[in-house]
Amino acid sequence: MTAGDEPLVAVARHGAVAVVQLHREAKLNALSAELEGQLLDAVRGPEVTGSRAVLLTGGDRVFSSGADVTELAGRSPAEVFAYYRSTGHVYEEVAGLPQPSVSAINGYCLGGGLELALATDFRVAAADAVFGFPEVGLGIVPSSGGLHRLVRTVGVARARELVLARPRIGAPEADALGLLTEVCAPGVDPLVRALELAAALAALPPLAASLALQAIDAAGEASREAALLIERLCYATLAQQPPAS
Repeated sequence: MTAGDEPLVAVARHGAVAVVQLHREAKLNALSAELEGQLLDAVRGPEVTGSRAVLLTGGDRVFSSGADVTELAGRSPAEVFAYYRSTGHVYEEVAGLPQPSVSAINGYCLGGGLELALATDFRVAAADAVFGFPEVGLGIVPSSGGLHRLVRTVGVARARELVLARPRIGAPEADALGLLTEVCAPGVDPLVRALELAAALAALPPLAASLALQAIDAAGEASREAALLIERLCYATLAQQPPAS
């Protein structure tokens, strides 16, 4: 970011909740490397690391229209992998947040934008929000953890359908498929509802909330024996702690 430029990502605190907002409205919050870099800085910054819940939003017009794919056009495989090790790693940083995270979704949530939303723990959407993975039609594939998280969320068959045959769906159908936590009634601002949810999550004992999230994530790929061991280790750890620790 050059001197005098407006930041592409802003962070504000609402009590114990860190609200992270994308600010590239002129480009429908397309996820450029610069924006990703600023988002990475925000996620690692004190406002987020010191919070007890994180809310991610693109504002009242659009969540994100997707990755700025023109930036990777013509790059060598080595350059593409270097990108994933740098700013392209932000999606995994969001997914790895130790505290609960919520996306508030208005308008388009497409491609990399949907991958970013899937990296959060909860997704609250406006009634007229639009979701989809248009990448295959552009000759590429979702590649920021979206395929992995999509399959874990909706299953293999639905993932094939959404990635190959249904490039756009509305919020009610996305909700029915399990992509969303909640669809707001028409006229209800998802940011308001998401902030209520984030505040409730922030009020939970933080260590219990963090370990519960991590145990749930691990259970999806663990054997029965490993999942039970994780649960019991988490319980044993928490039983030694005061509830608010």
